[in-house]
Amino acid sequence: MESVLYKLVILLSYVVYIRAASRPHIIFMVSDDLGWNDVGWHNSHIGSYYLTKFAREGVTLNSSYMQPICSPSRGSFLSGYYPFHTGLQHGIISDSQPKYLPSNFTLLPEKLKELGYATHMVGKWHLGFCDWQYTPNHRGFDSFMGYYSGAEDYYTHQSGRGYDFRFNDDIHHAPAGEYSTETYTKRLMDIIHQHDPQNQPLFLYVAYQNVHSPLQVPQHYEDLHSHIPNANRRSFTGMVNAMDDSFGNITAALKAGGYWDNLLIIFTSDNGGAITEGGNNWPLRGNKGTLWEGGTRVPGFVYSPTLLAKTGYTNSEMIHAVDWFPTILTAAGGITDHHMDGISQWDMLQHGTHSARTEFVYNIDDISGNAAIRVGDYKLITGNGGVRNDWYPVNGHIHHHHHTTTSGSTSPQLFNLRDDPTEHHDISSQHPDIVSNLEAKLANYRKTQMTAQNPDQIQHILHQYNNVWTPGWC
Repeated sequence: MESVLYKLVILLSYVVYIRAASRPHIIFMVSDDLGWNDVGWHNSHIGSYYLTKFAREGVTLNSSYMQPICSPSRGSFLSGYYPFHTGLQHGIISDSQPKYLPSNFTLLPEKLKELGYATHMVGKWHLGFCDWQYTPNHRGFDSFMGYYSGAEDYYTHQSGRGYDFRFNDDIHHAPAGEYSTETYTKRLMDIIHQHDPQNQPLFLYVAYQNVHSPLQVPQHYEDLHSHIPNANRRSFTGMVNAMDDSFGNITAALKAGGYWDNLLIIFTSDNGGAITEGGNNWPLRGNKGTLWEGGTRVPGFVYSPTLLAKTGYTNSEMIHAVDWFPTILTAAGGITDHHMDGISQWDMLQHGTHSARTEFVYNIDDISGNAAIRVGDYKLITGNGGVRNDWYPVNGHIHHHHHTTTSGSTSPQLFNLRDDPTEHHDISSQHPDIVSNLEAKLANYRKTQMTAQNPDQIQHILHQYNNVWTPGWC
């Protein structure tokens, strides 16, 4: 009897091993503040060689949406829920603010670990760190190298008045004078080399610091763009190149390391570009932080050497930040929760079929009082669309007072994004029935919203932890 049980245990272990080993390796890469016009497949003047090559050989995403700013986007794709269901719909998480993605939400890496994945994160967290339970190593990641806050110096790792750089839970000091993108790339290469791709599937969440401010890049990257007259744009474009080189090194390591035959790479920005910091969303309207397309419609692509039935084309089907959780989970062989806001788009990405969704909510902010929704081709904005509502060509002057009648309007504004993707023509007065319908949909979503987290900042915590941003104060 013991012999039969032993053989059964061995057989089951072997089945689990085979299933785990056959799951794809998944690399989810997020650039920070990369605008629509900041990638080579939209703008030939951007030298993103590797990213552009993979975008064109894979599936370029033409209607991929994120939240207007960092923390809400990251919360959305890691939880599968809209920010107005997690309390992150208003603003970012400031360094000294006891604000976080609530721990009752199960995150993507936790689900992937249940499927046998090794899970590693490198880069920017920005989902709260006032208590250890809200930090990456306690939310499903086997390892973490990066920073908890929203932005910091690329060389010194100073965020505001405090130091912010970690390897797992420990304070980490990279080599003096090393550009953070190089530090992250080295760590990623170590993970790729040390992991056994034949025995365990790998999930890598690469949350690049590039191209968020401060505008810093090794001089040789900036020198590639001496022809660009605008200093911010010159540095920014060099920062894109630095990230592109990192991407090239990582993909080369994956190819050499035996991952290539069973690999899925997803690349996206977390929101639109910041025009005051060198980014550009032309010809889309608006800026990072706005509900306009320039703040929310982001460049991205999906690539796989073997897993996609249709490649080398542009996919214009609707996909939203909340969809990445169930999409990745489905690709990994998991079962998605039909209660979450996200919908798996794996079939669409694999086969080029229609999107699994026909509508999404851009945001509902109960503090700012603005919201936006898209249903089919129609987009409704209620309240103010945000700051910097114009169209900003590369190296153009930033005008704050153009189109104030439309841009600053708090009346509902309606756009047909199929006919008018750049949002030049408010058609609300011609279609009051569509406005009413979309307002009713927003009202239904509002019934389910959590109150936005907006706690006061706590000023004394840095002194408590010797000027290092450290959990343990909420």
